[in-house]
Amino acid sequence: MLPSLRAAAVLSLVAVASGCSPLDDLMVALAGRSMRDQPSFDPYENPLPAPEQSVPFAAGNFTTTPGRINTGQPEMGDMPAPFTQSDLFTPVVTGLVNPVPADSASLARGEQMYLRMCAVCHGDAGVGAQAYIADKHPMLVAYNLSDARISAYTDGFLYGKIRVGGPIMPAYAHQITHIDRWHIVNYVRELQRRAGNAPAGAGGAR
Repeated sequence: MLPSLRAAAVLSLVAVASGCSPLDDLMVALAGRSMRDQPSFDPYENPLPAPEQSVPFAAGNFTTTPGRINTGQPEMGDMPAPFTQSDLFTPVVTGLVNPVPADSASLARGEQMYLRMCAVCHGDAGVGAQAYIADKHPMLVAYNLSDARISAYTDGFLYGKIRVGGPIMPAYAHQITHIDRWHIVNYVRELQRRAGNAPAGAGGAR
């Protein structure tokens, strides 16, 4: 075997036996760190909302009908002006009018999105104490959305809460489209009705 081929074979054997350590060590020497030492984020650990009026792609933007390819959906209808959590209890948010009729189609879509996006914390029936997260993290029990106190909030407030979140609840504006937020509001009203707590006139235009 030629000396050059013998040297290459030895180097290859060393590389295979030691994995990526030599290259990683070189990167540490040159850059101060390597691929073995890099930041990572769990889901929702460091969420960054998309700009208002942007077109959401994937990431929870589920298709509206079976068989439809998800290529991203533009926000539908007139989007309320930007607001923050500090506006939730002001007329800017509480005065928002639900533009979506609470018909069977809206309730079906609302149920679908609620079960996918909300039930893990708030429970299938809206009872936070019965949700998956309550069993795993008892200190993080979410609000009971079907009780009388929550049913007293306006549709606008519920929509705003989904959009901008709260002290513990993350904002879902980047994952749930404008119209789907109203569908979820209508379905939450349905959960309240089933519990005997829906306020008169709630649940979208009729």
